[in-house]
Amino acid sequence: MKKLVSMASRTGRQFQRYNQGCRQVVGSIPCRLRKTKNQSPSTHGTLIEEIEVLLISSQKSPRMMFPKGGWEIDESMEGAVSRETQEEAGVLGYVGCRLGTWSFKSKSQGTFHEGHMFAFFVTDELDVWPEKNVRQRLWMTVKEAREACVHLWMKEALDVLVDRLMHLQRKDEEIRTPCLLEYLTEEGRTGIVSQTGEDEGACFTILDCQFQATTTRSCL
Repeated sequence: MKKLVSMASRTGRQFQRYNQGCRQVVGSIPCRLRKTKNQSPSTHGTLIEEIEVLLISSQKSPRMMFPKGGWEIDESMEGAVSRETQEEAGVLGYVGCRLGTWSFKSKSQGTFHEGHMFAFFVTDELDVWPEKNVRQRLWMTVKEAREACVHLWMKEALDVLVDRLMHLQRKDEEIRTPCLLEYLTEEGRTGIVSQTGEDEGACFTILDCQFQATTTRSCL
């Protein structure tokens, strides 16, 4: 875990993006390879059993959800995802593929929002972050997260993520390339070399959910 005195969370709506009157927000599902009691990544079990995801509490209640917040006009969508994930959950990592777009109604404001959800592959946890004092964070299994998450649209995004990762695992088993679970370990991130002999920067595009030996920048 890293110590970092982070900037304060952004506030205000003067730079907020809207689409036909709907506030545009971005969210993430932070995930990582689950660790065993001896702190070594597990190498057995199904993909769903190997992955854990990070949920956070609401600022005003103990209700659990994934990080989300407003997409502002001075940043890219991916930049907003990284910022909101760090501000609310206190983790760093890689923005993965876009999981979809949902329309949902804000209970506090009574207006409809347009939510864009992304996978987020965690590499570091911070022990100091902007919203540490107003939120709790908790790593959960996929099953636990489905039960705990208060928002239906976020649960649907989690299902999309699981489907995508399992599809990648099946393709990995078919073509025998380095797998997602290996990539999510520290050793995998620093030591993967593709079958063509190229390095991971050329062949493993985490930003696009590509973990096969290819340079194609497309998302499943």
